[in-house]
Amino acid sequence: MKILCTICARGGSKGVKNKNIKLLNNKPLIAYTIEQAKQSNMFEHIVVSTDSDEIADIAKEYGAEVFFKRDARMASDKAGKLEVIRDAFVRSESNFKKTFDYLIDLDATAPLRDVQDIIESFKQFLKSNNDNLITAMPSRRSPYFNLIEQNKDGKFFVSKSLDETILRRQDSPKTYDMNASIYIWKRDIILNENSVFLDKTGLYIMPEERSIDIDSELDFKFVEFLIREKNA
Repeated sequence: MKILCTICARGGSKGVKNKNIKLLNNKPLIAYTIEQAKQSNMFEHIVVSTDSDEIADIAKEYGAEVFFKRDARMASDKAGKLEVIRDAFVRSESNFKKTFDYLIDLDATAPLRDVQDIIESFKQFLKSNNDNLITAMPSRRSPYFNLIEQNKDGKFFVSKSLDETILRRQDSPKTYDMNASIYIWKRDIILNENSVFLDKTGLYIMPEERSIDIDSELDFKFVEFLIREKNA
């Protein structure tokens, strides 16, 4: 099996300045994901897609391949993730002159994943014959119980209603928070589908302590604390 690993990291992050290369316990954030990809021993090529020369240099230093610079159009905060990943996949097949069977994209902002999460999610993907797979954790709030919406009239209500009244969160249907950690696709799916949610989409469940996606300074501090605790 030929499996390509992509890591997408643009330079213009807003929630945390220079997030992808900010030092996390004395190591650039993106380095954690590159090292996990290498330690999995699953990939011949680990490709970073970025618009930043600084990110590119650091990614190469830690063992990733950066052979193109992402177009400015796909480096804005309005660009869709799927389009960016597909672009990296197509460029990689052209650059390496080979056809990959599968694509695994690892998000640079999810450094708490284990190497085993990468390995086991792919095993589950193959066993279930999924077209694609996403990762998630059990949600902390339920749209059937304590996740609240506000309508255009200013009224508040539970996001989703059921025929019967739910008195305990444990009795509501299971829901999950996507953790933006691992995405897996078959080749024809990444090339031809424009949605993450398909008829044969798989879900790999990860615990909350490995599911934090860094999107704010508070997230960054929390992840830093958890990594220090783990190392201690």
